[in-house]
Amino acid sequence: PFSGYTISACQLRPESRGTITLASTNPADAPHINANYLATEHDRRCMIAALHLIRKLVAAPSLAAWTAGEYLPGEASQGDEGMLDHCRRYGTTIFHPSSTCRMGEDDFAVVDSRLRVRGVDGLRIADASIMPTVVSGNTNAACIMIGEKCAAMMRQAA
Repeated sequence: PFSGYTISACQLRPESRGTITLASTNPADAPHINANYLATEHDRRCMIAALHLIRKLVAAPSLAAWTAGEYLPGEASQGDEGMLDHCRRYGTTIFHPSSTCRMGEDDFAVVDSRLRVRGVDGLRIADASIMPTVVSGNTNAACIMIGEKCAAMMRQAA
């Protein structure tokens, strides 16, 4: 019912790690997903600091002239605990989950350096899930590179 603008914050290098595990041997059963957001003190401090910085930016003369009020997190969210509560209620992934099928040479890696799934002949993974760590930015370019590299390795193998 009103005009507005959005300023958001994103933790580009989160330390918190979640898990995805199978619910059963039935592939139709949804997996158990625990995002485990804000699990580390570092991640909580980063997000709290980001929201405090956003409030300072909005109070600056160049934005204050265009701002009638704060909708979220809202005036009820004051101090670090209020900011953290807001992050817990409204925080999301911004839809770029990655690193669920990590590439590497250790026993916990799902795919090897040629993107072959360990223990499954003929299957490769070429998407954001193989990234050992999350990239600092949109995953689109990195995923395109991964796909191109996978295609080149498959052509080389053939």
